Amino acid sequence: MEDEDAGPGGGGEASPPHHAAASGDRARDMAASPTSSRSVTQTVNGSHRFVIQGYSLAKGMGVGKHIASETFTVGGYQWAIYFYPDGKNPEDNSAYVSVFIALASEGTDVRALFELTLLDQSGKGKHKVHSHFDRSLESGPYTLKYRGSMWGYKRFFRRTALETSDFLKDDCLKINCTVGVVVSTMDYSRPHAIEVPESDIGYHFGTLLDTQEGVDVIFRVAGEEFHAHKLVLAARSSFFRSEFFDHESDEEKNEADGSNEIKEIVIDDMDPKVFKAVLHFIYRDNLVNDDELSASSSDCSIFDTLAGKLMAAADKYELPRLRLLCESYLCKQISVNSVATTLALADQHHAMELKSVCLKFAAENLSAVIRTEGFDCLKDNCPSLQSEILRTVAGCEEQCISGGKSHSVWAQLSDGGDTSGRRVRPRV
Repeated sequence: MEDEDAGPGGGGEASPPHHAAASGDRARDMAASPTSSRSVTQTVNGSHRFVIQGYSLAKGMGVGKHIASETFTVGGYQWAIYFYPDGKNPEDNSAYVSVFIALASEGTDVRALFELTLLDQSGKGKHKVHSHFDRSLESGPYTLKYRGSMWGYKRFFRRTALETSDFLKDDCLKINCTVGVVVSTMDYSRPHAIEVPESDIGYHFGTLLDTQEGVDVIFRVAGEEFHAHKLVLAARSSFFRSEFFDHESDEEKNEADGSNEIKEIVIDDMDPKVFKAVLHFIYRDNLVNDDELSASSSDCSIFDTLAGKLMAAADKYELPRLRLLCESYLCKQISVNSVATTLALADQHHAMELKSVCLKFAAENLSAVIRTEGFDCLKDNCPSLQSEILRTVAGCEEQCISGGKSHSVWAQLSDGGDTSGRRVRPRV
């Protein structure tokens, strides 16, 4: 039922009291400032260069069979470039090479822009470019529905023209791929913001170590002395906590609290520079600089490098974060020549992340790895690790079959290999 207005004599005066009007004015004055928001849709871009060495040897592998690049990450998704030397379309009778960009990780309805560039290797800069970025797309970005979805060209380039062009040099092709993943974010107004600087606790504890103020323990390592603080060491390492406090009685703890006696500990199984790097981590929560880490890495076994010895120290002193930092550093140094000894080091000191990377790398580059001195050492000293490599190879083979990859990992054994120390990708 609709309300009716009260007319004259229909209910008396309808005007609100004066104090009610004033209250409304105050409410308007106290109302919050207007807010705003903005939806921003843009692309997160990333690029990858795929070098195809030995193009003439790749021909003849068959229509619909491809060479896959290493996967690369853009916008939170994994991507790969697929190159088809004999083309993807059977109807073309291998007259064209095909190039596609594939979604290599889980994802649904991933919207993206793409660019494929075949590089002119003559220096003239006349590259062949297929791009979404420099033109307006009538139907919007391309949508990849699921893992394995691809965008590209079945007729990317006619083979007869390609083989006499400046794009092919020394039997090598170079393809640049740029992916722009479409993302939407909400930008909204914030009336005030206060920026908080990064934590500087590592700097202050490092200063405490440098100044030696309040030290209560001295380590004697191969003739060198290192001053430290038992409480700091115990807080960072369960090994030191047990060493300093777990076996003390309450009476001994009370006596220690009132004593200024400095405890002395002799370490006879570690280099001074290694122990210094351990203290650096304990107080500053990071590794010593790369120059120090790499200074000993050129001509010696991985076990004798500072990074290798530091990983052993992390294992001894129960410093899992230090061990992981060493794993991350050593992971970047892996090569055909070093992977076997790095694997042995990782296994010995319970570095599971590094061990997993080494096993996968060795499996992917098996034909070259088995010709190295490090692999021969595994035969004599760590035969179980050789078995793990072979099990990993078998796992990679199953993954290749299920993923539709065209190359057998086992086939590397008859391919020959490169023992120059660089990373080797499986050949077709």
